[in-house]
Amino acid sequence: MPDAATAPSQTLSRGIRILEILADARESLSIDEVARRLAVHRSVAYRLLRTLEDHGLTARDAAGRVVLGSRLAALAAGVAHDLQAEALPELTAVANELGMTCFLSVRDHDDAITLASVEPRHAAASVAQRPGTRHPVTVGAPGKAILSLLPEGRWPAGASDELRAAATSVATDGYATSHDEVIPSLHAVAVPLALRGREPAAIAVVYLATAHDPARIAERLNRSAALIREALGG
Repeated sequence: MPDAATAPSQTLSRGIRILEILADARESLSIDEVARRLAVHRSVAYRLLRTLEDHGLTARDAAGRVVLGSRLAALAAGVAHDLQAEALPELTAVANELGMTCFLSVRDHDDAITLASVEPRHAAASVAQRPGTRHPVTVGAPGKAILSLLPEGRWPAGASDELRAAATSVATDGYATSHDEVIPSLHAVAVPLALRGREPAAIAVVYLATAHDPARIAERLNRSAALIREALGG
């Protein structure tokens, strides 16, 4: 067992978990709702929220409900800043050319997390894929593309034969697809983005069912991936 000097901080862990709860909720929550989802007494949740609010990480809306604070945007902008800076013009170009939401996904332990996202400017309807959105790396097109860059020894435990086959096919086809895996009714196409000295990543689009050819979408994504790799030196 870890001793007192090396044991993780329960208070810090709970504070981080509150931020995750608010991000996943996609709406404001009452203190009671936060406490219930965190599985703590209301007074504990209140003290944690007061501290987070003091640092601008949470805020209150007009009804007094809890939302994520604007300070988080400043912190997020500093994450892989050079990668985001090089990727955003390419994500924007793809989104507007294809009329689909285009996003950059990176590996975070056993999850794939959206680092940056751009919705098409003139689409009649588009799918929101907010930065910070995460899902297990074992599902969805971005996850398959990311896993294709990793030896199986670094995969999460319990990967299915179907997933292994899908990740292996990325090496042949150059892209991964998914449908109904992360969000019902949505399709996704992703290409792997390998960058020297960084965790595996992927560029992807997500869209409603259309007559688009995934291979043609992947061809466009791969052009952007190549430009980002070149800009970042590998």
